[in-house]
Amino acid sequence: LQGTELDEPMTFAVAPDGRVFIAERKGTVKLYHPDTDTAEVVANIAVNTKYTSKEGEVREAEEGLVGLTIHPDFDHKPWVYLLHSHPTEAKHVLERFDFSNGKLDVTSRKLVLEYPVQRETCCHTGGGMVWDRAGNLFMTIGNNTANSPGAQTDERPGREAWDDQRGSANTNDLRGKIIRIHPEDNGSYSIPEGNLFPKGTPSTRPEIYTMGDRNPWRPSIDSQTGFLYWGEVGPDANEDTAIGPRGYDELNQARGPGYFGWPYFIGENHAYPYFDYAVNQPREPKDPKKPINASVNNTGLRELPPAQPAFISYPYGASERFPMVGSGSRSAVGGPVFRQADFQGAKRAFPAWYEGKWLAADLSRGWIMAITMNAKGDYQSMERFLPAYRPVEPIDLKFGPEGDLYVLEYGSFWFGNGGDDKLVRIEYNAGNRKPVAVATADRLGGAVPLRLKLSSAGSRDPDGDALAYEWTVSGTRGPPRVFKDADPVVTFDAKGQFTAVLKVTDPAGAGNSVSLELTAGNSAPDVSLKLAGNSQFHFPGVPLQYTVAVGDSEDGSTADGRIRPEEVAVSIDYISQGLDYAETIQGQRSVDDSARHAVASALMGTQDCRNCHLPDTRSAGPAFREIANRYRGHPEAPAKLAAKVRAGGTGVWGDIAMPAHPGLSANDAQLLVRYILASGERTRSTLPLAGTHVTVLPAGDTGNGTVVIRAAYRDRGAGDVPSLLSARAFTLRAPTFVAPQAPLQHDTTTIQTWNGQGADKVLVRQGSYLGFRQLDLTAVNRVVLVIDTSPREQSVGGRVEIRLEVREAMRVLAQ
Repeated sequence: LQGTELDEPMTFAVAPDGRVFIAERKGTVKLYHPDTDTAEVVANIAVNTKYTSKEGEVREAEEGLVGLTIHPDFDHKPWVYLLHSHPTEAKHVLERFDFSNGKLDVTSRKLVLEYPVQRETCCHTGGGMVWDRAGNLFMTIGNNTANSPGAQTDERPGREAWDDQRGSANTNDLRGKIIRIHPEDNGSYSIPEGNLFPKGTPSTRPEIYTMGDRNPWRPSIDSQTGFLYWGEVGPDANEDTAIGPRGYDELNQARGPGYFGWPYFIGENHAYPYFDYAVNQPREPKDPKKPINASVNNTGLRELPPAQPAFISYPYGASERFPMVGSGSRSAVGGPVFRQADFQGAKRAFPAWYEGKWLAADLSRGWIMAITMNAKGDYQSMERFLPAYRPVEPIDLKFGPEGDLYVLEYGSFWFGNGGDDKLVRIEYNAGNRKPVAVATADRLGGAVPLRLKLSSAGSRDPDGDALAYEWTVSGTRGPPRVFKDADPVVTFDAKGQFTAVLKVTDPAGAGNSVSLELTAGNSAPDVSLKLAGNSQFHFPGVPLQYTVAVGDSEDGSTADGRIRPEEVAVSIDYISQGLDYAETIQGQRSVDDSARHAVASALMGTQDCRNCHLPDTRSAGPAFREIANRYRGHPEAPAKLAAKVRAGGTGVWGDIAMPAHPGLSANDAQLLVRYILASGERTRSTLPLAGTHVTVLPAGDTGNGTVVIRAAYRDRGAGDVPSLLSARAFTLRAPTFVAPQAPLQHDTTTIQTWNGQGADKVLVRQGSYLGFRQLDLTAVNRVVLVIDTSPREQSVGGRVEIRLEVREAMRVLAQ
């Protein structure tokens, strides 16, 4: 389920029959039917989605329909619980609705719980819900407090919304908490034993299970241990300063009720100096063993429970303890803990490998991690779950009754529908695996009559089964044509656009399909890009000659002058991080490949820029075109903005901070900025069709990056037939090889040195060899080897042979 069928999806619940309830922020509840792959609206709930600042400015809030769950015994008690912002009163309400006759009965609503909120500034609502085996409901509630660069302890009159001591650190307030209640059949709730404060404790709310939360997100319960897990969105500070530590997001575990530190502590109890806003001075930090809430806005206990450190925490920059999480923008989500015992008899339960692992996501970084704990629940390790899957802002994930993992993707457009919101179902196939379909054509277009040969080459079955092939070719006119050959020849007599769908099926009926877009009536341009030097490696300081030529059946050619040089985009870019351009563009959501800055756009696809920015429309941040317009004519803008991309910043375009990207090199940041500043330009700056290029490494660069030489031309179309783009590119890598990555090895041992950064050496002995395939050695006149010897270990060196043009290996003999 994807695209226009969803609009700001927030959370979901899977019914026992496989139908999926989806809550959208603006108040719509949709029901997805897996048998028909369709969704229908089952309710529209009136909600508030705005806040009004003290200055009277109306802005988009994080409020709305933020939470949804269904009763664990849904077959017998078909009740849907919704947490939403009241449309007219400043409060959030948890209500229960009957689901009958395929709709939510809005007349059946029963108020379960409500709590007041402020609507003069942003942010944080929480909204996650999960049930335990005893029928208790855990619900996350955001702190409903404004963001500050330091401690959120502003006690000045009229600044209550900036003092999180009145919420997260207040034992008598539900905001900034995870509560645990027991919903009763009559619509009320009771308090289960074992929450943070016993019932009847003065100045406390008995519903509180954890407190000291900032924006607790998607909670889950480990059905075996009863431990509670959730994601916690942290503050925006990019670095440690005198007013507080840098911000961290957290993936948390609670083995029982407790206080998790905010706003006095973050991460592993990094303390904020208490900030006195009346005199604009930081004071002493709190004691995590005995924190005291002395705020004038505190209505609860003065002495708080000891602060619990985060289970996993990570900043904007790279994390030394958890390097797998990456760097850049962050927004911890959480997710389910898998237990095979929860899916007895399920069709597709995950394998034992995931037993006890926590599948947690980050919305901004677009990953899902499988986190392993030991028998006590202590952290052991993490690994990427389906590394090739890059969800677009995953906002919720849960297992369904058949053992499938569902992932809800909010999409790239904040506060609106960007067309890439979707609900994804991930199935584990332990038996017959689906085949892989690959479709190509000898040409993607041409003048009519057009004769094309379609190819299924590359299609395969992972189990080695024979495949059946079926091609369906359809267009705007005439019935679809079906071909049963693996590689049919298709003729088009009329102009138009056509789709060729290849479906491959194995003997057990498992199938897969892929499509090609074909154009009849317009020939694709022929772009030629030739290099006079090495076509595989770049050598700093060594001149590289290139030549570009373009021919097109309808437009003419660069040779006859009918295609002007300025119509051809020629670019040469150095990317410090070593981008594989050819691989990257295959997964792009939106890349204008005809632009001069297509390589920068591909690099942007590996970052988190599009989480907050769109080309022409405001999202969480300004549109690229707005940025370009503001800084056009400012020569200092590229360097200034590149530094800001790396360091982060706030205040120029509103309240939402831009995260730091310290892992992005200065060179790559400037590459991205030049692309952004070119937004909206009508003319294209391009290199000449022939020239000499010398790679100059940026200051401080290691030289291990990539040079991308690219030429592209989009033709002018042919009447009613749209234009076609053709591009050619060479990706030149650094001429450096790491021995453990050699594809050919014999009698070698890979070792890891003390630095813990991964395998980086190969131990060789008499008769060992290693080799690399298909190397372009044009203009290469020497090879430098880095070899360690150790007389203490009787490894005193020997003779090394380098052999070329040997099919089985490039042998390195050590004697």
